[in-house]
Amino acid sequence: MSPATATLYPPEGFGAPKDRHGHSTGTVVGLPEGTEIFSADNHISVADDIFYERFPEELKGAAPRIWYEDGAYMVGMKGKAWTGGDFGRVLMQYDDLAGAASNNIEARIRELKEDGIDKELAFPNAVLALFHYPDKALRERVFRIYNEHIADLQERSNGHFYGVGLINWWDPKGTRSTLEELKSLGLKTFLLPLNPGKDDDGNIYDYGSTDMDAVWDEIEAAGLPVSHHIGETPPKTPCQNNSVVVGMMVNVDSFREQFAKYVFSGILDRHPALKIGWFEGGIAWVPTALQDAEHMLASYRHMFNHELAHDVNHYWAQHMSASFMVDPLGLQLIDRIGVDNVMWSSDYPHNESTFGYSEKSLASVVETVGAEAAVKIVSTNVQKFLGLRTQGATGAEA
Repeated sequence: MSPATATLYPPEGFGAPKDRHGHSTGTVVGLPEGTEIFSADNHISVADDIFYERFPEELKGAAPRIWYEDGAYMVGMKGKAWTGGDFGRVLMQYDDLAGAASNNIEARIRELKEDGIDKELAFPNAVLALFHYPDKALRERVFRIYNEHIADLQERSNGHFYGVGLINWWDPKGTRSTLEELKSLGLKTFLLPLNPGKDDDGNIYDYGSTDMDAVWDEIEAAGLPVSHHIGETPPKTPCQNNSVVVGMMVNVDSFREQFAKYVFSGILDRHPALKIGWFEGGIAWVPTALQDAEHMLASYRHMFNHELAHDVNHYWAQHMSASFMVDPLGLQLIDRIGVDNVMWSSDYPHNESTFGYSEKSLASVVETVGAEAAVKIVSTNVQKFLGLRTQGATGAEA
């Protein structure tokens, strides 16, 4: 165990999140008084059967169902969960927390406050199983219903909870309409899958192709930042032992392909107003990705069919940010990554979350980068990413 994590990780591990409790004293040593702790990446499970309830009567038979079973909120149809196996076993570790699901926003705010967190950006949990629902029209209907549900929670949270929406990425007209509706609901960002799936002819979408430019045009025009998240990259081979953690080791290394497409396929050259967030993969991957991209640029530039408009670092520094929970190595490389491009998160209520020891994680950020940089990392950077009014430590607008 590295010296930087030895004081964070107990030998026996942290145990299931449903058995943990916050220990915040209300302040983080070294941070200016009044600093609002804003977790850039949390998650929420949907507890109510919202799709069946909100589908029109003639379509209810095609609606995904949500139900509670064995300590988790499942998503599926006709009693068959699409969230079984390792996915379901993971959900069972935290869905019984009072605030883990959408049916008790007050308990959620309280649990996070007890863990020292004032505000959060919340991504979906089991609803991610609907990313590739085969009927695209019904998929879009599901996304719109989810956005309405999560926006209602955001409204009722009184500024504590910000939800991540879902959009149509396969049809430019649908992209525009879902983004317009998402913005009208007050949502500040949306989750774009790393795996875009297939078109109606069975061809895999290529985000970097000019065929997708009309979709990117709509995203750029909407002015909302794009969010990517780990969790779509299963292991390539079977795993008999400890398959959950093997899968997580693969998941946290899932950003490189899409990162390379933004840089080398010309997405950001053709759409220079885009802002991109990479969530839950840590920040230590960034310097190695930049280093390798610079080497590949020098090695293969003579073969390019798209010439880059900028140096590699420009695309990261001007367009991208990434979040982490515990990343001492990444923080040691903060000068290479950029203090303005980094966001702390607790990842509540996941197993790998800092829930139950967030005050230690936050203190390690202050210790490594100093108070001024830490305020950006744990508070203001995510607010800037979301386009919220940024408040300084004293409450004055910054």
